[in-house]
Amino acid sequence: MRTTFDLSPLYRSTIGFDRLFDMLDQVSRVEPMTNWPPYNIEKTGEDEYRISMAVAGFTRDEIELVQQESTLTVTGQKRAEPEGVQVLHRGIATRAFKQSFSLADHVKVTGADLDNGLLTIALKREVPEELKPRRIEIATGSAAKALAQDNQPPQIGHGSQAKEAA
Repeated sequence: MRTTFDLSPLYRSTIGFDRLFDMLDQVSRVEPMTNWPPYNIEKTGEDEYRISMAVAGFTRDEIELVQQESTLTVTGQKRAEPEGVQVLHRGIATRAFKQSFSLADHVKVTGADLDNGLLTIALKREVPEELKPRRIEIATGSAAKALAQDNQPPQIGHGSQAKEAA
């Protein structure tokens, strides 16, 4: 039995979580066979990831990878059987598929490879320098006083004080 949840009260009481609630809403409507083809998601380094999909029977020309903003879509469409071929038993699935992956900010596809029926997609998070945290030094003691003195406006003297300063 499948239970559905009404998320509309959450939309009214939160700001900026639209995408999260859309994803939750989408998950509740998932068709039972959308987990095909089987896949693994692996973390291979600090900011590196890999998706491995079992796509036996598909060629490079029958698979399409598209990254649009924060969504990676993998689509597979088998071509028609050649004329004169009669399949007596079909154990390798040839049905079309479409699998979407939501990517975090700044995650980009860096490569894809199809080898022995396994599609491997390499991903990497590349955060721009201006968005990376930076350490700010805190001055202490005489360095702080020197910094404070450097930030003071120049003093303008009057009368004899100005002559002595010159």
